[in-house]
Amino acid sequence: MTAEKIALVALVALVALAVLTRPARVSWRVRAAATLGALVLPPVLLAINLWHGTQLVHLRHHPLLAAAGAVALVVVVGALALLFARRNGALPLLIVFALPFRLPISVGGSTVNLLVPLYVVIAAGALAQLWARHPAEPPARERLHRESGTPRRLIGAALSPSGLEWLLIGSVALYAVQATYSGDFSKALENVVFFYAPFALLFALLRDVKWNREILLSCLALALALAVIFAGVGFVEYERQQLFLNPKLVQANQYGDYFRVNSVFFDPNIYGRFLAMVMIAAAVVLLQARTRRTVLAVAVVLLWLWGGLLTSLSQSSMAALLLGLTILAAWRWDTMTILLVAIAVIVLGAAVALVAPPSAHLGLSGEGTSANNATSGRANLISGGLSLFADRPLEGYGSGSFALQYRLHHRTTEEVSVSASHTIPITIAAEQGIVGLVLYLLVLTSAFTVLLRDVGRSPPRIAVAACFAALMLHTWAYADFLEDPTTWALLAIGVALARFSPRASGARAFRWRLSARPRATVSEHGRTGAPA
Repeated sequence: MTAEKIALVALVALVALAVLTRPARVSWRVRAAATLGALVLPPVLLAINLWHGTQLVHLRHHPLLAAAGAVALVVVVGALALLFARRNGALPLLIVFALPFRLPISVGGSTVNLLVPLYVVIAAGALAQLWARHPAEPPARERLHRESGTPRRLIGAALSPSGLEWLLIGSVALYAVQATYSGDFSKALENVVFFYAPFALLFALLRDVKWNREILLSCLALALALAVIFAGVGFVEYERQQLFLNPKLVQANQYGDYFRVNSVFFDPNIYGRFLAMVMIAAAVVLLQARTRRTVLAVAVVLLWLWGGLLTSLSQSSMAALLLGLTILAAWRWDTMTILLVAIAVIVLGAAVALVAPPSAHLGLSGEGTSANNATSGRANLISGGLSLFADRPLEGYGSGSFALQYRLHHRTTEEVSVSASHTIPITIAAEQGIVGLVLYLLVLTSAFTVLLRDVGRSPPRIAVAACFAALMLHTWAYADFLEDPTTWALLAIGVALARFSPRASGARAFRWRLSARPRATVSEHGRTGAPA
């Protein structure tokens, strides 16, 4: 176990080198070695951890089949890497396409829905970057922004794009270090191997993409097409009153008074989260549209996706959508008016929840268990998480240990609802203590500063900021922050676009109109580039 802990910390160090280093600052060989190590070490660690378990019995008894699968995987990754090396826009498109698709895999005695297609794309993208060997220098404006615009004070540096990168990698490093004293090291190891390490590489890949109008619109069009298809699958499920995936939810629907669909996501809340993100991005298109045809087309798509969101019955996703649309409205119209309306809506909703009868399971009135019923048992999880935090406020119980410690302290064996607190700050407080909470708040502060600073009238940047805000709210009501690749993808795109944004006082960001033809912009150094 000690060797595995050392290997886990080594993996995070390799990821940090692969993400934070720049070709102009270090030898290409150093970054290449770190990237290769970050790609190879996770499956090795996972195989060592599970080798004597039941998950790998079939592979141990059929080595030729395992070897054939490994060869096929190498061929696919190599072919994709060659495609990415030759076409700049192929990588972000395939990442967007692979983001939603999960495959159920048995790990550690339970079934985990893993983003296997996305892992393949990340590996191929990392290899493509290594093939490039000497990536092109950043545009003059980006280089000027990073070098001459870096504040001297520490707090200013933390609120810069580079500072956000360091904070993100610092969060991964802290998680790995706190995994060494966790009571559930296997869970922490799985989280790093399956989520933190590959998604950090995903961040580096999208951050280094040469984003332009065509690539951004192509990614949005692909996401809209996927959302429309997934909503259609959800409508079929709702009409048939039968789910295609997730047997746990099937059983819950059989004993409930309502029916929730999850399309292809295994989870109605993750399905709703995806739809909410796409709807917010589509709303930006609607706000920028100049022709009636575009307005009608986007409105029809939004109506279709709204119907899909309703069938999921994901309250957290609806709240996230409302927050994202509020931010867009404040960006487009008068900020104070929009904020007052939003506050009024929140107050009205809280009043309805308070006066609702206990039988409606909407509010907090009536019996003491009403709040727990209204939140599907999450109120108990939150209170239990707070008690765990109170026991170890400084360092917490260790990464990935919430479920185990909750069951031990509350003497329950129920694993379904105790997989997490369903409130990310509570989970962080219980597992990582004040140290983890402070770093989490720094990440949020830096992220919103980078995403919103000098946003001006730039539709891509406000779309990313609104989606990230909605995602953050969703994690407060459900789960998964850095465990969700969408978080890393949004921050990577936001960092890339922020580095192109002018920093001159009073200057506005690039004006983008969907009805206008793409125009090149000329930087102060005379270099031509696409607007972001």
